[in-house]
Amino acid sequence: MAFDPVCRLDLLCLGEAMVEFNQTGGQGSDQYLRGFGGDTSNCAMAAARQGARVGYITQVGSDPFGDLLLALWAEEGVDTAGVGRSREAATGIYFVTHTAAGHAFTYYRKNSAASQMRPDDLPRQLIESTSMLQLSGISLAVSQSLRDSCFAAIDMARNAGRRVAFDTNLRLKLWDLNEARTHIHRAASLSHILLPGLEDARALSGLREPEAILDFYAAMDIPLVVLKCGAEGVLLAEGGRRWRVPGHSVPSVDATGAGDCFDGAFLAELARGVVPPIAAAYANTAAALSTIGYGAVAPIPRRAAVEAYFRSVGSPQPVEF
Repeated sequence: MAFDPVCRLDLLCLGEAMVEFNQTGGQGSDQYLRGFGGDTSNCAMAAARQGARVGYITQVGSDPFGDLLLALWAEEGVDTAGVGRSREAATGIYFVTHTAAGHAFTYYRKNSAASQMRPDDLPRQLIESTSMLQLSGISLAVSQSLRDSCFAAIDMARNAGRRVAFDTNLRLKLWDLNEARTHIHRAASLSHILLPGLEDARALSGLREPEAILDFYAAMDIPLVVLKCGAEGVLLAEGGRRWRVPGHSVPSVDATGAGDCFDGAFLAELARGVVPPIAAAYANTAAALSTIGYGAVAPIPRRAAVEAYFRSVGSPQPVEF
C-alpha cells in the first residue's frame, strides 16, 4: 500500500450528516425506518470500507440523533476527532414519504448544528495532517457559516500542501442556480480533484456533451477531473490525457448515494497509490454494486466484495481517447 505515513489520515471529509426516517409500508403508513444521510459522510464511510484511514468534520447536536451518528462513524472506523457537539443546536433530520408521484423529502435542517459551524470551529491540526480534504456543493449550500468554513478548510489544506477533492453535488432546493454556480466553481478552481456528476455539470456549465464539459473544467486548470455519467461509466481528464471507463450492467434497485460511494472508493484508491484511470475502474465497480441494495449506507460494498466481483465477472478497463 502507498498510504502516506507522514499523514494521520488519508482522507478527511467535511459537511453535514443527518438522520433519516424513511416511510415503510407504503403510502399513508405511520411506520418509518431509521437510516442516515449526508453525501460527504457517505463518502467517508465508502472510503473506510475500502481500507482507507478516514475522518469526518462536522457538528452534531447534544441529542440522541447526534449520538446515533457518532455510533455509526465509530462502527465504520471513521475518525471523529473533527466532530463537534453543540448544546444550542440540534442534529439535522429528514423524512422520506411515499406518494403516487414518488418519493418526497422533508428536511428539518434549518439552524442545525452543522449549519452553524464557523471557521473558528475547524480542527486546523487535523486538516493540516491529512493527505486529502473532501467536500461538496451541499457542504457549501447548507448555510453561509458552513460555506465560510469550507473555504477556510480548503485554504488550510492547500497551504499545508494537501490535496483537495470536490464533488459539485448540486441541490437546487438549497439555493439558486446562479448563486450555486458562483460558489461551486470557486471551490472547483481551488481543487486538485473534481468529481462532478453529468447532470450537475450540464446545469453548471450550460453544456451538454461530456467531452465539452471536460474541456470546460480543464480550462479552470483543475489537475484531475472525473465526470460521473451513471450507467454510462466515467470520463477522466488529467494533464492533457483522457480516459473512458465503461459502466456495469447490474440488477440495480436504488441509486441513492452511488456517486458518494464512487467518490469514497476512488479517493481511497488514490491514497493507495493507484493511478487515476485504474482507481476510477475500481470505484465504478463499487458504485455499481452499491445500487443493488436500498439506501445510501447499507449497500456500500467493502473491498472484499469488490475484489470478489472482479474475480467472478471482471471489470471494464479504462480506454484512453
